[in-house]
Amino acid sequence: MADFAKRNDQQHADFAERTHRLSLADMREEYGRPPLSESNCDSNPIVQFERWFREVQATKCSEPNAMTLATASAQARPSARVVLLKEVSETGFVFYTNYTSRKAEDLETNPFAALTFHWPELARQVRVEGRVQRTPREETEKYFRSRPKGSRLGAWASHQSQIVPDREPLDARLRQLQEQYAKTDDVPVPEFWGGYCVVPDSIEFWEGRPNRMHDRLRYRRKSETAWIRERLSP
Repeated sequence: MADFAKRNDQQHADFAERTHRLSLADMREEYGRPPLSESNCDSNPIVQFERWFREVQATKCSEPNAMTLATASAQARPSARVVLLKEVSETGFVFYTNYTSRKAEDLETNPFAALTFHWPELARQVRVEGRVQRTPREETEKYFRSRPKGSRLGAWASHQSQIVPDREPLDARLRQLQEQYAKTDDVPVPEFWGGYCVVPDSIEFWEGRPNRMHDRLRYRRKSETAWIRERLSP
């Protein structure tokens, strides 16, 4: 009995030490944004997104186009990572990647995804859900040619998500490509690289408010050109 009590005391002491080292319970930010109302939001969520995006750009925040992309495998196993938005239009939200990556494998078997933009400078968040489709090859080629040469060579050098023994084979492959294309800027687009467009059926705008009574406005697609706007509880 004494040994059990001793072990129990030690467990409590270990727990107290761990929580003392990393205490998260009291970490909180009190938000004070003005109201996000239906009257000051556009009826078109793409227009509203572009409006918010221009506002966050004005804050000079780092990479406002960074977004968390969540996918799921055929076995419904979720996976998430941060990618960069490269285009937004009435069609949807476009990003580019390696077609042999894990995200691409997920999308080939389960062509639905979710995006999250988090802009703490403005206490705002945007969530997007929808079906995913590959972008036309001509759009991929146009974007690829606009990238810095080093990024284009990097696309060839990396077989994304594949296991490598260490860093050296990657660096060696990049050096080889730099030598191969040293005298030309004409780097072709890899067949295994291209774009995806998330065609949204739901877009939610979140804004932080006092007392955790946040504002949430969700747009659900009614038709190809029409949306239903509704308020959600925080």
